[in-house]
Amino acid sequence: MTDTERPETLHDEPHPDLGNRLNWLRAGVLGANDGIVSVAGIVMGVAGATTSRHSIAIAGAAGLVAGALSMATGEYVSVSTQRDSERAVLRKERRELAEMPEEELEELTDLYERKGLSRALAEDVARELTNHDALRAHAEAELGIDPDDLTNPWQAAFASMVAFTVGAALPLLAILLPGPSWRVATTVVTVVIGLIVTGLISARLGGARVGLAVARNVAGGLLAMGVTYGIGHLIGRAV
Repeated sequence: MTDTERPETLHDEPHPDLGNRLNWLRAGVLGANDGIVSVAGIVMGVAGATTSRHSIAIAGAAGLVAGALSMATGEYVSVSTQRDSERAVLRKERRELAEMPEEELEELTDLYERKGLSRALAEDVARELTNHDALRAHAEAELGIDPDDLTNPWQAAFASMVAFTVGAALPLLAILLPGPSWRVATTVVTVVIGLIVTGLISARLGGARVGLAVARNVAGGLLAMGVTYGIGHLIGRAV
C-alpha cells in the first residue's frame, strides 16, 4: 500500500492534550456566554429605567469588570483546589510506590487486564512501564493524571476573564453606540446573534443537537433581557 493509499488516520500525530484543549475551549465559550447574558441583563435593566447613556455606561462597565473579576477569581480558586488534589494523590502514589512496589505492580497489571489484555501481556506492559516511569504509569492509568501537565489556575483565571470580557463587550457596545430609539432593538439583535454563535459552538463541542442547544441559549438570553428590562421600567416609573 502506498502512502497516498493509506488512511489519513495513519498519518495523524497523537494529540494527548486534545481533551484538555477542548475543555478549555468549552470553558471559554461558556464564559463568553455568561458575559453576554449577564451584561445584557444589566444594561437592559438600566435602559428600562432611564435613557441616560451615562448611567447605562456606568452600570454596564461595572457589570463587565465585576463579572470578569468574579469569573477569574472563581476559576482560580476552583482550579487551585483541583491542582492541590492532584498533587496530593501524586504524593500518595509516590509513597506507595516506594513502600509497596510489588503491590503497586500487581495493581497496574490488574488495570491493564481489565482493559482487555491477557494476563501475560498485562504483566509485561505493567513491568515495562514501571521500569520506564513508575509514577507516570500509575498516574495515567489509575488516576487519569499527567504528572507533567497539572491544571494551571492562573491560565484558567486569565482565560475565563478574557472570555467573559469579550462576551460582555457585545451588549455594552450595542446599547451605547446607537441613539436612544434604537438601543434596545440593536442590543436584542446583537445578543441573539452572539448567543446563536456560542450555542452553536458549545453544541458542536459537546456533541449535542445544534437546534435545541441554540434555542435554549437564545431563549434564556431573551428571558433575562425581558425580565430585567421590565423590572427596570417599573422601578424607573416608580422613582
